[in-house]
Amino acid sequence: MRIAFRPKLLDCLPTYDRAQFGKDLASGITVGVLALPLAMAFAIASGCSPAAGIWTSIVAGFITAALGGSRVQIGGPTGAFIPIVYGIVAAHGFGNLLGATMLAGVFLLAMGLSRMGQLIRFIPKTVVIGFTNGIAVVIFMAQIKDFFGLQIDNLPAEFFGRIKTLAASAHTVDLPTLALAACCFVFLLFYNRLAQRLPLLRRAPGPLAVLLIGTLVTFFFDLPVETIGSRFNGIPQELPAFGLPNVSIHDIGKLISPAITIALLGAIESLLSARVADSQIDDRHDPNQELIAQGLSNIAAPLFGGFAATGAIARTTTNVKSGGRTPIAGMIHAGVLLGIVLIAAPLASYVPLATLSAIVMVVAINMGDWHEFFELRRYTYNYRIILIATFLVTVLFDLTIAVELGMVLACLFFIYRMSELTRIERLPLDEEAQEPRFIYPDGSMRVAAWQLYGSLFFGAVNKLEELLDPHAGHPEVVVLDMTRLVQLDTTGLEGLENLREKLAARGCALIVSGMNSQPGSLLYRSGFIDQIGENNVCSDLNKSMERAYMLLPNLMGEAEDY
Repeated sequence: MRIAFRPKLLDCLPTYDRAQFGKDLASGITVGVLALPLAMAFAIASGCSPAAGIWTSIVAGFITAALGGSRVQIGGPTGAFIPIVYGIVAAHGFGNLLGATMLAGVFLLAMGLSRMGQLIRFIPKTVVIGFTNGIAVVIFMAQIKDFFGLQIDNLPAEFFGRIKTLAASAHTVDLPTLALAACCFVFLLFYNRLAQRLPLLRRAPGPLAVLLIGTLVTFFFDLPVETIGSRFNGIPQELPAFGLPNVSIHDIGKLISPAITIALLGAIESLLSARVADSQIDDRHDPNQELIAQGLSNIAAPLFGGFAATGAIARTTTNVKSGGRTPIAGMIHAGVLLGIVLIAAPLASYVPLATLSAIVMVVAINMGDWHEFFELRRYTYNYRIILIATFLVTVLFDLTIAVELGMVLACLFFIYRMSELTRIERLPLDEEAQEPRFIYPDGSMRVAAWQLYGSLFFGAVNKLEELLDPHAGHPEVVVLDMTRLVQLDTTGLEGLENLREKLAARGCALIVSGMNSQPGSLLYRSGFIDQIGENNVCSDLNKSMERAYMLLPNLMGEAEDY
């Protein structure tokens, strides 16, 4: 298999000009400034240092842009990863998080090289909506501690433990923290509406404006609230140490499951983001190249102290709206973040955690497709069950289990629907079959013709039993018309073989007609046709009936020799 590796950047360079560079430069600066508060907020919400989030945005953002399959994709930490990353840190520590991220990168790289990018589209929309909304609820709940300023040393990642801990600490609410967080939350929630009336606000992204306002209010009024400096001792104004994460060989087995979750969620979110971007710029991304870039991003980011990253829908959309049309904009965005770290890192010490928690809460609200819950009555019962089950399991237990459950339910419901579409109906016979020599004395027919509809597979093979129903009579020849049978699997083949054996035991011949390519190919390759005889394979129903009449014993009890 030929490995295709062609980043979108190579397609953009031949026609790249100064005018487009100006647009990419402006867009890269805008997205870089927007990414700063989000990177810090997502990192802290994930149980990591704000510096880890920034370096994730720098490294993953640059690689995603330079090597990705989309012209405008912006990579970095996202809200969807918060519950996963937080759970890994709580259970295994930050070092093992880096190991799980690199392992996820290997999985993503393998998916891209194996050209599995198109397979992501087979994940049902109901599963995606269910776990996305569930993640949003988990993210929102995780911010309650910093939003209210609760005195909690360690907030459990598990839902029921988290509820119990939050309830037990309710009496420790810090009013200055709550007031600041609430003001930032309301301001950001209605930022777009305010920006329509106040043109000055249009010049800055909402999260950045809230970050600056919250920080300035905290600094000038000397609010007694927790800041990045008080909890994390600020952000180092230097490049991080380069090196492999310290992961024990004995812990790798424990990291496979969370790594698969990171890889699966990263693939879904990055390709979904790329698809959204395609509709905005009238382009088409390369899903396999995008997975390769996401894999390399997640392998490289931990080498600089970063964690899981993927394509970010909000930042990608901002890039498009700001004029970015090539990967150069994404690379500039990473450079802007790097410049901020090297020049203005000490200023981050004054950022209040309450403001960051408000930003993350608004992100959680915006990431959910909440209208789907209000429109459930419009959808089928199966749709509702899958969506609600995936949502509840994501919130109450674990994202990995939720996705697995959602996929299993979707498959089971699909199998059920397909089995319902599979039918076996008895066909009326022509006038020739009504002659006395073709009818038993009791009035039953000596020839029976049945038509197969749909797909004869493991979920519907039991319907062949209708042909053996004693109430259907005891014909001497059975004709199976397969002109409307579109698919046959090995279980269906086994069912046909069992049918042939039982009919043969009764002294009944079997004829098949009108086979389509896939069922016919399988019947020939398996030897089924050899068992019933090549002469008993006909092109249509009329020829099958002619063959059936030839096989019938004559009135003297002897069959005609054909």
